[in-house]
Amino acid sequence: MTPRVRSLRPEGWPVWRELRLRALAEAPHAFGSTLAEWTGDGDREARWRARLALPGSRSFVASLGDQDVGMASGIPGETAGVTELTSFWVAPEARGQGVGDALIRAVEDFARASGSALLELAVRPDNAPALALYRRNGLTDTGPHGDVTPDGRREHLLRKPLTGDDVQRSFNSPW
Repeated sequence: MTPRVRSLRPEGWPVWRELRLRALAEAPHAFGSTLAEWTGDGDREARWRARLALPGSRSFVASLGDQDVGMASGIPGETAGVTELTSFWVAPEARGQGVGDALIRAVEDFARASGSALLELAVRPDNAPALALYRRNGLTDTGPHGDVTPDGRREHLLRKPLTGDDVQRSFNSPW
């Protein structure tokens, strides 16, 4: 089955909320935020809508059949011309089925269409499956230059140039 990727607008917040809470519960080690920060008092519609309405960003959801199984966002980086790939997660039952590749392509296409010259992300050094996925998709590990992880190690920063020579891909998403 081929994954289908769509972008979410703020009114799609319940879908984003469900996936994000599931991601934070399933893989807490992979994210900078915690489940506790997004539940209880942090679990507010206005907050979820605001997350999907960040200026210059786009969030994506991947589905297999009628099941939402993955998520990712492209947000403006701290440097002009850089888009950061964030909030990336694929449900365990959907791993190995092209969902991660499809989400990365969607964020790349969005970044390129937004005028970014570079796609960037940070990943924990012990997240071997994520590192393999990112490398397979052309991201290069620049070494440990990201945030400090709870165990004192630094996240690895990965980058991919987005050149005008790349083939523009499309996805089923209204802008």
